[in-house]
This record gives sequence, C-alpha cells and structure tokens, in this order.
Amino acid sequence: MSEETKNTDVQEVSAQQANPEQFLKDFNWHNYEEGIDPIADSKLEEFEKLVAENFVDTLNDEVVMGTVINITDRDAIIDINAKSEGVISLNEFRYNPDLKVGDKVEVLIDVREDATGQLILSHRKARVIKAWDRVNAAHDSGEIVNGFVKCRTKGGMIVDVFGIEAFLPGSQIDVKPIRDYDAYVGKTMEFKVVKINHEFKNVVVSHKALIEADIEEQKKEIIGQLEKGQVLEGTVKNVTSYGVFVDLGGVDGLIHITDLSWSRINHPNEIVELDQKLNVVILDFDEAKTRIQLGLKQLKPHPWEALDKELKVGDKVKGKVVVIADYGAFIEVEEGVEGLIHVSEMSWSTHLRSAQDFVKVGDEVEAVILTLDREERKMSLGIKQLTPDPWTDITSKYPVGSKHSGIVRNFTNFGVFVELEEGIDGLIYISDLSWTKKIKHPSDFTNVGDTLDVIVLELDVEGRKLSLGHKQTEENPWDKYETEFGLGTKHTAAISEIVDKGATIEFNEDIVAFVPSRHLEKEDGSKLKKGEEAEFQIIEFSKEFKRVVASHTALFKEEEAKIVKQAAKKAASSAEKTTLGDIDALADLKAKMEKGGN
Repeated sequence: MSEETKNTDVQEVSAQQANPEQFLKDFNWHNYEEGIDPIADSKLEEFEKLVAENFVDTLNDEVVMGTVINITDRDAIIDINAKSEGVISLNEFRYNPDLKVGDKVEVLIDVREDATGQLILSHRKARVIKAWDRVNAAHDSGEIVNGFVKCRTKGGMIVDVFGIEAFLPGSQIDVKPIRDYDAYVGKTMEFKVVKINHEFKNVVVSHKALIEADIEEQKKEIIGQLEKGQVLEGTVKNVTSYGVFVDLGGVDGLIHITDLSWSRINHPNEIVELDQKLNVVILDFDEAKTRIQLGLKQLKPHPWEALDKELKVGDKVKGKVVVIADYGAFIEVEEGVEGLIHVSEMSWSTHLRSAQDFVKVGDEVEAVILTLDREERKMSLGIKQLTPDPWTDITSKYPVGSKHSGIVRNFTNFGVFVELEEGIDGLIYISDLSWTKKIKHPSDFTNVGDTLDVIVLELDVEGRKLSLGHKQTEENPWDKYETEFGLGTKHTAAISEIVDKGATIEFNEDIVAFVPSRHLEKEDGSKLKKGEEAEFQIIEFSKEFKRVVASHTALFKEEEAKIVKQAAKKAASSAEKTTLGDIDALADLKAKMEKGGN
C-alpha cells in the first residue's frame, strides 16, 4: 500500500472517530458494494491521457493496420493497439498460406466487443473495401497479382484476388488445352487483370496472358526460320476429327487427317495420341505465316513406289476392304495401295446392286487385277473373274424351248426380268405372261422375289440376252375357246354389267363378252337388264385380241343374223390358208347361221 493511501485511510479513521454521524452521512456505499477504491481525480486524468495517446479508436467500418502476434490452429491473433487483441479466422487468409507472426495486415473492426469482451476483426471485409482500388490499379498498370483458385465453375474457375471473386476463363488458364481443371483448385497463382465490369462488379483475370508474351517472342523466332520441306520436332497438342495440332515450340501447325498416313484412317487417334513427340515436315504456310500445314506420312516413301514391279494385269491379289460406296469397294492390297472393285465386277449378274450386298468393311477378299496404272497410282479389281462366266456354256444349259424356274428380280413397264442363276437373266415381255389376262403392268401379275416357270423363247449369245415366256408353260386356253365360243355358237348367261354402249357378260373366268346396246333388245322391244339371264349368240371371236362379241337380238331378227353371216364371210376371207377341213367347218357354220336366221 502506498504512503498516500495510508494517509487517506488514517484520515478516514480519525474522521470516523471524531464525528461518527458525519462519517456515515458522507460514506460512499456504492463504491463499497462494488469493491471500487476511490481514485484521485489527478490519477484519472493521467490515465485518460495515456489511453488517448496509445490506443486506437475502435469505430465500426474503419480499416486499420494490425500486426499478427500469434497464430493458432484456427485463428490469427491481431494487435491493433486497442484495449484488447482481435481474432480473425485463418479461412480469411487462405490466399496467403505463408502468413506468419509479425506480418502487417489490414483489418476491419467487425464487433467492438462480443459477449466475452473479445474484439472481433475481419480481414476479408477490409480487403474487399480496398480491393476495388487495387484491382483498378492493377488493370491500369498491368501489374501482376496473386490469386487463390477457389473452385471450378461453368467455363472456368473462381479466383480470390484481393478478396474479390474474379472469373478465370478456361481458355485463359494456359496456352495449352486444359484436360484436368481440378488440378488447379486450391493453388495460388499469378494473374493479370484483363477486364473489369464496374456496373456488375465483375473481374476477369488471365494466367495465360503472363506467358503469351514470352511465347510470342519464341513464335516470331520460329516462324522466321520456316521453310517448305523442313523437318521439325513437335508435340501433339490437340486431336480433332479432321486433324492434329502440333506445338512446334510456341507456334502450332496442323496435320490434316489425309496427311497422317498413306493408308485410310477413320480418326487421327488411330495414329497419334496427346503429348506424343514426333517429327513432322512443313508442307506449306500462308504469306502471313499464321497457318502452317504439316505432314507426317510424307516422311515415308509413297507405297506405290515400293509396289512389286512384277505385279501385272490378270494377277490375283488379296486385301482388306477399307471403304464401301454404292458404286463399289476400295481394297487395300498393301499399306497405302488401294484398288477399286466396281459393283459391276462383283457378280456376273446384270442386275447392279449396292456393294454392301457383297462385302463389308474389314473383309479379307481375293480379286483379279483388271487395270494397273502406276503413274496415276490407280488400280481396278474384279471378284467375279474368279469364277467362270456362266454365259460360256449358255447354249447347252438353256437351249431354246427348254423349261426352267427363275426368280423375279425387277420390273419394267414392258416386262419382267427373271434370274435363272447368278449372272443369267432373261426378260419376259408383258404379252408373254398370260394367255387370258389383260395385264397393264407386270406388278399386277407377280411380285419381286416370286418364282416363275419359264420357257426359253430366244437366245442371243453375243448380246447376252435371253427372251423368256411364262404363258408358254401352259396350253393356250383360247385354242379351246376358239371352238367352244366360235361364230354362231349359242350360250346362256346373265348380264354382268351395263357399260357404255352396251353390256358385258361372263361366260367363264377368261371369257368376258361384250353385247352392243342394240343387241340387248328382246322380242317384246324391251332391253335386257343387269342380272337378267338370256341366251346369246357369238357374233365375233378374235383369239389374237381376246375379243368376244355376243348378241341376244340376233336370235330372232334377220338384220342381226345377216351381220353374223357377214362377219363369218369376213373371217373366212382373211384367213391366209384354208384347208378342206376349214371349208367344211365354214359350211357347217353357214348352215347353222342360216338355220338360226330362219
């Protein structure tokens, strides 16, 4: 206890003893209950002066500088010369993993005193307040800034720069295509601020911009030394469906898919892979030297130059089908050497089909060389030549008059093509399909794929043509009908249909006769109606044109009977040859008609 305090206590005891009532009246009971010792005013003034000189005024929203005095597992303890130290979570210093005791940091008083009297500070808020000034300054000056890659996002990454979340496009991470974005998450990298949108508070940064300057210098140096035919080493940078981009050390060149291999390939990844080092030859580049065309296959001699010199037309070769088109298939007989088998050389059949009907990609086939042009590097092949030409013994296999079965392959307006065997086709004209049916189109009679019996009618060996007939495989029913339904014969039938200028009647499935309108008249003057049955007399019969005309009226009218007689005379006079039998038949017919007329 100080001397002054002792003197004060002595004075208070003396006052208590001298005047107890006055002492109790003046006694400070509040200080006594709170345990506060009385302090002289001079001491209080001195204390307030020291506080004003040595401690900051901890106002909210004020950014001040602080010193890191301790770092725990979770927090950093910051001294800002206040009455107490502040606490900041280490999460706010993720961008600066090298934070250590003694570092100066900007802080914002977040909470002056929490429930425990602790001063709560924020480094992140302080950085945000100052960040826009720093970002704008870095953008204007081109200053390189540090940023912490926080996470991936659509199209790029989110980077913490001065406490602001900036966008790093995927195309701005590196000069090379990025295949693993996650590898950059959690890293601190250097960036340049390339764009600021003040309205939406957006910042775009680039890491690629930092290395482009150096690459541009390398690029100028490389491009200045380019020459056609020059061989350089490069690294596969990107593989696309149409070619490969190769990094030549700062400048890119393209190997088109056709310049990767002398053989046909479906995709460049059959030849190269990413990051592969390979030698390439410069084929061409434009005047500005911004497009460089490279080649890989050109480093090897052309396969046609190594083709066996003894190979000639007529030789057999084996190869693999590499490409198929409707008109034929390309066969690789040696690496880079292809021959075309036209679809017409795949089968002796005259019906051209698609090449896919004979072969498929990957098939190993044997073929005969039909043409060989080493200068033009072209070769045509044939498969059908491996088997005998079926037309060689056609006369013995398919003589005229012989009967066979064939498959309907296709139609024309005038007939049907029937295949007797592979390579042997014949044509059935529409008139040779049926004896009785009137056929407008072959599809009305048969279908593609049907089997038909045929008779060989004509054979043209030189022209490789066969004329076939289907109706000839059966007897001509009209030979029989010519007698059964001859002129003057009488038949009973019902009217089938009333048609223009008359009616039709069906005697059987083949014979449909026409009755002129005036020949429908009955004896009472009325006319026959549809469905009405009556007796008819044949007044015209043509086997050649399959035409039959009948009359009901001729049975009882002389005028119509005369018409029948005239028709019979006309038919007799038009005959080229008349035999005694024919004369007798006509006489009988005449007698019948005269009898009918009476």
